[in-house]
Amino acid sequence: MSVPIRFTRSASLAVTAALSGCLVLAGCGSNPPQAKGATDSSTGAAADQAKPKLTVDKELNALLPEKARTSGALVSVNNGSFPPYEIAGSDGHSLTGASADLSDALGQLLGVKIEHVTADGLPSELTGIKAGRYDLAIGPIGDFKDRQGANDFVDWAQEFVVFAVKKGNPQGIKDLDTACGKRIAVMGGGSAEGVIKNQSEKCVADGKPAVKVQSYKDQPGSILAVRSGRADAFFSSQAPLTYFVSQSKGELELTGTGQANGFNDLYQGAVVAKDSPLRDVLVKAIQKLIDNGTYGQIMKQWGLSANQLDKPGVNLGGDA
Repeated sequence: MSVPIRFTRSASLAVTAALSGCLVLAGCGSNPPQAKGATDSSTGAAADQAKPKLTVDKELNALLPEKARTSGALVSVNNGSFPPYEIAGSDGHSLTGASADLSDALGQLLGVKIEHVTADGLPSELTGIKAGRYDLAIGPIGDFKDRQGANDFVDWAQEFVVFAVKKGNPQGIKDLDTACGKRIAVMGGGSAEGVIKNQSEKCVADGKPAVKVQSYKDQPGSILAVRSGRADAFFSSQAPLTYFVSQSKGELELTGTGQANGFNDLYQGAVVAKDSPLRDVLVKAIQKLIDNGTYGQIMKQWGLSANQLDKPGVNLGGDA
């Protein structure tokens, strides 16, 4: 059965404003400002609409950790710069995007409020979850074997890694091999950084120029490097790059699509501490949202239908 849903949350203008402002200012933080009365990037429809309303599942609520049931809240951490999934407000506690809408639906189903906190990058997120400072990260965060030792992943999205380049692709970047000698921006500490550094070594071994790897703290800073001409391409997840390209007013395009680009199947999801009871609760809750149509409508609203999974899974990711 499909549940009719209408959303209040949209961030189409939020990142546009942040990108435009950062081109003028000296730097760009990880928390682009929110925009009220924004327009959805994929539909063009005004997003000032009603939130989804779901009934509390008492069985799932009873499976939550006692602390969450007592407080009526779960704390989810993000790094604020993964549109269209996560776009954090400047106050460090508000969030818009597909992940925010999914969090709202999960909170209603579980009978708790999911509170959002922005941390300083992915390492801080994962360390904070392991230490118990945060209950979870709704993500989606890339699920890889080397990240599964201290945390468990509840995967709810699939991803692909491509390049964002200037319109017309003036540097002719089509895949990893054509990145040799080029200035490639990546997110520092992310899986794409490791892949592009390995590619740089391969370039040298093949007698070609090394890749000039530029590591940035967040997505906006990386994409701005391409728009301003400081980098030739941004190598990252296809979903946020598609979003940034759609907001670039024709300045950018994607390249390298439909290829592995150094990765096996990529899964992304929520993160909880190893063996946390939240893991199984999230699996069951997300499955309910898939079954009743809520998940599919959220993903469609944010242009993410191609990233959907038929069912959630635990630690589906392999080696990077």
